[in-house]
Amino acid sequence: MLVIPKKFFHHSMSMKNTAPSLLTRILCLVLLAGQLLLPVSGFSLTIGEEREVGEKLLYSVRTSFRLLDDPDISQYINELGNQVLTIAGPQYFDYHFFVVRSDQFNAFAAPGGLVFFYSGLIMKMDSEDQLLSVLAHEIGHVVSRHIAQRIDKGGKISAITMGLAVASLFLGNPALSQGLFTGSLAAGQALNLHYSRQDEEQADRLSFAWMRKMHRNPVAMEAMLRTMRRITRYRSGKLPQYLLTHPNPEARLDYVESLLENDPDQRKPGYYRKVDNFSFLRFKYRVMSQSMDIERMRMVCTNRMTSAKDREQKIMAQYGLALVAREEHNYIRAAELLDKVMESYPGRDILDVDKAVLEMDSGRLDEAQALLEKAVGRDPTDMYAVFELARVRSLQKDWQRAQQLLDKVGRVMPDYSQLYWEYGRLKAGQGKTGESNFYLGKYYLYEGKIKQAKEYLGRSAKDASLPASIRNEATSILKRLQKLENL
Repeated sequence: MLVIPKKFFHHSMSMKNTAPSLLTRILCLVLLAGQLLLPVSGFSLTIGEEREVGEKLLYSVRTSFRLLDDPDISQYINELGNQVLTIAGPQYFDYHFFVVRSDQFNAFAAPGGLVFFYSGLIMKMDSEDQLLSVLAHEIGHVVSRHIAQRIDKGGKISAITMGLAVASLFLGNPALSQGLFTGSLAAGQALNLHYSRQDEEQADRLSFAWMRKMHRNPVAMEAMLRTMRRITRYRSGKLPQYLLTHPNPEARLDYVESLLENDPDQRKPGYYRKVDNFSFLRFKYRVMSQSMDIERMRMVCTNRMTSAKDREQKIMAQYGLALVAREEHNYIRAAELLDKVMESYPGRDILDVDKAVLEMDSGRLDEAQALLEKAVGRDPTDMYAVFELARVRSLQKDWQRAQQLLDKVGRVMPDYSQLYWEYGRLKAGQGKTGESNFYLGKYYLYEGKIKQAKEYLGRSAKDASLPASIRNEATSILKRLQKLENL
């Protein structure tokens, strides 16, 4: 029985240091495991099997990409997804929503309730309703089990080929399957895995209905489809992966426009609530700050400040520039810009956390602590505030309080890599080198840096001064990694 927690497959970062041959072998294991789950005849996926295949496929996603799993980014998109799921009703799966750092215009729903948004797609959005419309569309594919049905229809092809087709098609990375099956089989299965027009209509119909129930205007669906159509018409070269796996934006636009024309709620004043986009735009700029070159982000934010007609867009572009200034260690300028945003949005507590982070970066720990203690007191479930307060307390050498706060984050986000970095630093500060090595090993594990993880975990497994539970966990993780490498 493996002791790497199930959550290992839910929020670690990409294996940048993994050799291509190891990556291929890992993917083979993932897909061979999926094959063992499939019945010999028919290749029909049960709910449980779909959950397992999706969970294992997620591992291959992380070997190719970095996931942006900062607490506030992760909490925002998962809370938004859960709003849709509350309307959609009971589900077969535990859903998890991820942001992938990639310039690709892409989003996809994997088997088992895993939904991925690429930063390149988020950058094309202007409002929370637009994000919600795409998110609900992807949930519609999962609810309707379209991927499972696509796989079922490929029954004459092996489960390995089907799994590789899913990975290469939806990840936009054909190299994952290179050398493992013939091009003709791959192409045939890939074509089969494209969503059909009927699949897209069903997902759009569900998204439309859920948005109406949420009192969120489905006009946002039309806006996103117009963006997709524009990209289809005018982008030179290869189309984005999203438009390959989600074909026919023109037909989808016509269908959604017909739904809007027959929507009686469009004629009810006040039925669709106007949502301010503060939370979305803050999320978008934080995603951008971790996904694009700093000069490019400066240009985007500056252009938005000067050209945007919407006041909110102009204000939040200043927030983006504050992130740029922080990245450049120009904390005075960052604080000036953030103060302007805070003046326009009084009472937005999350900005106090942003302010506290700037204070901490500037070395003003007492000021940062005061802001963060208030933020945590107001909302103990805000893991962004809790984690940053843990960092401050650790810098202040208040080890006990820092440990308590990190433990709290760990209960909610046990797969957050930076959590283990902070644990390691805390233990090192206490002179507990053995425990520090163990936590640094887990940090590298969740970062996908296997060589470093093995080095630190190897020390922990042999360290007789550590508790047996820690040594056993380190040993079990090493055995699992060894099994993957020996494929």
